[in-house]
Amino acid sequence: MFDTLSDRLSATFKSLRGKGRLSEADIDAAAREIRIALLEADVALPVVRSFIANVKDRARGAEVSKALNPGQQVLKIVNDELVSILGGETRRLRFAKTAPTVIMLAGLQGAGKTTLAGKLGFWLKGQGHTPLLVACDLQRPNAVNQLGIVAERAGVGFYGPQPGNGVGDPIQVAKDSIEYARTKQHDIVIVDTAGRLGIDAEMMQQAADIRDAVSPDEILFVVDAMIGQDAVNTAEAFRDGVGFDGVVLSKLDGDARGGAALSIAHVTGKQIMFASNGEKLDDFDAFHPDRMAGRILDMGDMLTLIEQAEKTFSQAEAEKMAAKLAKGPKEFTLDDFLAQMEQVRKMGSISKLLGMLPGMGQIKDQINNIDERDVDRTAAIIKSMTPAERQDPTIINGSRRARIAKGSGVEVSAVKNLVERFFDARKMMSRMAQGGGMPGMPGIPGMGGGPGRQKKQPKQAKGKRKSGNPMKRKQEELEAATRREQAAQGGVPGAAGSPFGLPAGGQSVQDFDLPDEFKKFMK
Repeated sequence: MFDTLSDRLSATFKSLRGKGRLSEADIDAAAREIRIALLEADVALPVVRSFIANVKDRARGAEVSKALNPGQQVLKIVNDELVSILGGETRRLRFAKTAPTVIMLAGLQGAGKTTLAGKLGFWLKGQGHTPLLVACDLQRPNAVNQLGIVAERAGVGFYGPQPGNGVGDPIQVAKDSIEYARTKQHDIVIVDTAGRLGIDAEMMQQAADIRDAVSPDEILFVVDAMIGQDAVNTAEAFRDGVGFDGVVLSKLDGDARGGAALSIAHVTGKQIMFASNGEKLDDFDAFHPDRMAGRILDMGDMLTLIEQAEKTFSQAEAEKMAAKLAKGPKEFTLDDFLAQMEQVRKMGSISKLLGMLPGMGQIKDQINNIDERDVDRTAAIIKSMTPAERQDPTIINGSRRARIAKGSGVEVSAVKNLVERFFDARKMMSRMAQGGGMPGMPGIPGMGGGPGRQKKQPKQAKGKRKSGNPMKRKQEELEAATRREQAAQGGVPGAAGSPFGLPAGGQSVQDFDLPDEFKKFMK
């Protein structure tokens, strides 16, 4: 959603790099580019004016003139202002002192309230709560059935005594749901209300009546992030007609320009609390303004990535795997590799995970073209191997590769490439686990491979490269050992004879004399 905005802002900051001092013209030019980028992203005009004014005031201030790198300082200013218009600090749910806590969802039809009710229930269930979804949308066809199915998928409670489709009293259903929740020991009630295609008096009145009947602790306005500035107008109408405490953005994974997300908190004065960015139940999380600003500015979102990893990976399993790698590369098998790959897959889409890393905006086309099915193909290849082959892949020869390829439905070359990549990855992971650091990168003090801990490796002489095929490499090593044995017996002049390549049985070092041309330089 924010790709175009990110690209424009990145180009603006790139033009400021390397400048020792920013002139008035530089600041005006940068502000102009940022203004165009925000307007193209469909950000509300009042928000753009306020944003640009704040950036220019701070950019002209002492904090830039005294900075060692003014370009980076301007980036920091823009980041701070983005965080500000997105709502500042993360807003958490308010829970009632006495259960149940009542959360009412309001918004237009098609904004995704019913689906979002299930996502919110699933998220709260993961926090240790016992939510109850209440069907108060009795106008839209099959809305009650849809909410019941969503609640079943999320594994949370459901209350829908009325059939809906225009039958039943939503205010009475909302009232009865509170007592039902107390009886069934549900500590949170999520009320799904009816919407319309546009703002009308009947919808507003019904929402206000439900609000008065259940006295919700939180009223969340659900807005479709793809409808642009009309989302801001609708939010203002709901704020004045019914009132709400926070905003939930749905369909944040769409390809719209995203201006509503950047405008709604600033215009309404109510913070964005949650964001939905996919179709699955777990594609939903609390909205963090600082993390969203980091994504827009291509600085990554490492905190969210770490949180997802902590939810997926077991600490005990991670320690067990680290201990295996520390013992040596051969301890790490293809079974371990498959287990790790499946754990990463549970975290979500590979492209989404890579998108959370800093600087990935520069290769977003490659990330978007990642085929998620490659993980499934790799798993199929490994599962087509015998237990002995997974334990020791060096035994995989030509006939075994053909059998594995046939069993997994891939080409023989795919099996060969997987095994070779596995050997390379195993070496690198083992080196990192033993404190060697990443290949080609300086060691980090305290993290292994730092100054004083990593011995300088002797430079290897240039020669024939070793084969990536384990069977061929073994044959080459056997032939090299034979040549060394012959050299030691004096049959072949070479490495074993003397350090200068002289034959083992020839002239000794004591008998060697410098030529006359060199002797005069030694006097």
